[in-house]
Order: sequence, then structure tokens, then C-alpha cells
Amino acid sequence: MAIEASFTVDQPHFPLSAVFEDLDDATIELDRVVPTTDAVVPYLWIHGGTASDLTTDLSEDAGIDDVAVVDELSDHFLVRVDWNLDRESLLTAIVETDVVLLSGVGSEERWTFGVRASEQDELSAFQTYCREHDVPIELTQLHELSTLDSGGDYDLTDGQRQVLELAYASGYFDSPRAATQGDIAEELGVSRQAVSSRLQRGTRRLVANTVATPGE
Repeated sequence: MAIEASFTVDQPHFPLSAVFEDLDDATIELDRVVPTTDAVVPYLWIHGGTASDLTTDLSEDAGIDDVAVVDELSDHFLVRVDWNLDRESLLTAIVETDVVLLSGVGSEERWTFGVRASEQDELSAFQTYCREHDVPIELTQLHELSTLDSGGDYDLTDGQRQVLELAYASGYFDSPRAATQGDIAEELGVSRQAVSSRLQRGTRRLVANTVATPGE
């Protein structure tokens, strides 16, 4: 039975902490890409500054071999990181066990990671690896995917399901957003107001039929 879990790691215990020496209010987000090589989460978005503001050489971190700026926008930029997996961290724990990394967001205080395991034993092995290698993770959330049965209709109308599926596929729920309600409306040939209404009502029905406590 598949399980998803969230863990936090204090910032000093994960590579890239030097970013916050130059960018006090920055956040770092792992870029979700389909892996085509053996590289481990190579791309990250750094929000809250520009590449020129980052004067510290991040490659001096023991957990990093090399860093290169790939793209830059007004207040955030994309970097490619070659990790040094000889330094034990949450990344090495993921590589050495069978969990899958779903997400990762870092701030000046801590990193929050989402992982998925096919069964409890895999998640336990990941936690054991971290403990035995002094990677100080803290479990903050845990749930079984069976509670979100993908075969259910959750009382969604066809229009709500269509809008939600397109919104997800086009990156509307990503941060930063890769699509707007106007983009979705144009794709479906409906008004933006219709998209807004279906998103709101559809999201409410999903929450009511999945994570909300009955009676609330």
C-alpha cells in the first residue's frame, strides 16, 4: 500500500545553506522534471533575488560538486546542481533506499521534503538510514494513498473534472504557476468565470470527499 510522507530537515544539515547568507528571504524549490539521466534532482528554483545577488561560491559546500545558473527571471533563477553524494544527507538516503522524492522546498530555517514509498517497510528503511547516518529528519505528515482512491468520482461534474485535470496538467497548481485561468478557459473554449467557478466548486468537492472530517 503506497504511502506519502513529509519530513523536515534543519537548514544547516542540507547543502545550499550558503544561499541564505546572501539572500536572507530566499526560498529554494526543487524543479519537478522527468528524470532522463542518473542525476539526482539536478534543477532548483531560487526565489527572492537574482543570480548577481548570490556572491557566495556554492560549489564550496561539501555536499556540492558544481552549480551553474541555467535561466534567470526578474526575482528568481534556475540553477543546475551536481551533488556530491559522498556527503551524507537526505539526498543520499533517497538514493540508497526505495523511496521517491516528490517535492522539496527550503527556507532559511529548514527544508521540507515530500516522499513516496510503495509500502511501510520502504519508508521505515529510509528513516533507519537517516538515523544511522546522522541525518536529523523529523516526520511531519503521513498518509496512505488508498484513502485517495483514484477511481472515485468524488461527486465531481464532468466540467469540474475536465477543468481540474487540465489545470493540473498545464501547471496551474505549480509554484510559480505555469498557466492561468485564462489559459485554461481558452483551451476549453469557455469563459474565465466558468473556469474559476468549476475550479472552486471542484476543489471544494475534492476536499470534502478526501481529507475533510465528516460532519465539518
